[in-house]
Amino acid sequence: MPGQAVSAASRHATGMATLAPDLHVVAGDEDFFRHFGASSAELCGRSLFDLLHPSTPSVLREHFSRLHDGRRTRFTERVLGYHSRGQVFSGKLTGTAIQGRSDRLAAIVVMVKPDDERPEEEPTPTSQKLLSPLEARILEGVATGASTVQMAAKLYLSRQGVEYHVGSMLRKMKASNRAALVSRAYAAGMLTVGTWPARVRPEFIK
Repeated sequence: MPGQAVSAASRHATGMATLAPDLHVVAGDEDFFRHFGASSAELCGRSLFDLLHPSTPSVLREHFSRLHDGRRTRFTERVLGYHSRGQVFSGKLTGTAIQGRSDRLAAIVVMVKPDDERPEEEPTPTSQKLLSPLEARILEGVATGASTVQMAAKLYLSRQGVEYHVGSMLRKMKASNRAALVSRAYAAGMLTVGTWPARVRPEFIK
């Protein structure tokens, strides 16, 4: 139906917002607020990092630092965002520095584009969602933003071993990257919501 098509298109539309130099939301468009499931009154004044999952790469802070001191004017980074209903979505965030008259940072414009994950790809047989205890530990690591090297040291695996298991879960969950893997794991109810660090729920472990 036409209404459904418009709804699907808006769900994946690029949302835009203006941030103050301290990264608090000053204003945004309708799509930006829709992606996070809240109104402008609820989100304006909040830090951008309040809207992002804790596993968002620490490099994102470095990107903003470089915008702030003029070392760069634009960046794009993959992120996980929080929707007000407790859902997590993956996508790309682009930040652009806006300079004032004195060449100092006046504001930052951010654009958030959720991944276009088609509904027909979402359903996965329950049996295919079951993880081994090791896969569960690795998924928990990915969800906290741990690197391959960090997970390898913690789990006494080689880096290749960690990448093998991550690749296996990407195929199992039909995810294109780690951010999408975590997003789909949350959507499937595999990871606990409201706790940090997130844990794989016992019923999804073999």
